[in-house]
Amino acid sequence: MATKKKNPWTPMAAGCIAGGIEATAVWPMEFIKTQLQLQSKSKGAALPYNGMISGLTYYVRTTGFLSLYRGLAPTLIGSIPKAGIRFGLNAIIKDNLRDSEGKLTPGKNFLAGLGAGVSEALIIVAPVETGAAATALKQGSNQGLRFMWFNEYKKRVTNDGETQMTPLLGLLGGMSAGCFSTMGNNPFDVVKTRMQGTKASQYSGTMDCFKQILTKEGAGAFYAGVVPRLGRVVPGQGIIFMSFESIVQFLETFTIFQ
Repeated sequence: MATKKKNPWTPMAAGCIAGGIEATAVWPMEFIKTQLQLQSKSKGAALPYNGMISGLTYYVRTTGFLSLYRGLAPTLIGSIPKAGIRFGLNAIIKDNLRDSEGKLTPGKNFLAGLGAGVSEALIIVAPVETGAAATALKQGSNQGLRFMWFNEYKKRVTNDGETQMTPLLGLLGGMSAGCFSTMGNNPFDVVKTRMQGTKASQYSGTMDCFKQILTKEGAGAFYAGVVPRLGRVVPGQGIIFMSFESIVQFLETFTIFQ
């Protein structure tokens, strides 16, 4: 029996809310990371802290907890619609890829995530970044791998939808999806960064950038910066997927979202 298509507004609304929660939850770490990076590039007086924990403690003690959220508003303005588009389009594409029994293969889950990621990149991300092709490749492959992993994980831990996803399982699934997508997607992230850097003119295009990095620096260069990226992505994806699943379950108790 075919699965009834869900209201597309439900995942879109849940994605918007989850995107706001994730951005708010990880912002203090982003704030401290930015301060440390700016300090490393300047010749001014040293910061009164030298790491994440000491930085968080310093601001809470001296200027209060809310000072950690300076600059959050512009990030929320981008994160909320971006997550809404991502989760909403992923759900719509999945519904259109299901077979006669409502099933999805891992490949179809990847395609749904890929389509959502590319759309997110072209609508929200690329207009404020340079290198649209590299950005679309990075976002598309990232979301393709992420949604493929999470949907296969969800199918197994919920016995193919027989039981509901608990918040803890959602957190663990999101974290594992973040780890999987980062390891599979980091080469695209490196290329995107190069294509947007000060030496972008030495590459004729995205594929030329891939080729030059591989031949001149070796395959290991594609995993530059993977550890700090994992530290940022893994908890963030745990939070956003956990929030999304819980919010969807809550919204579906209302007739308008069923």
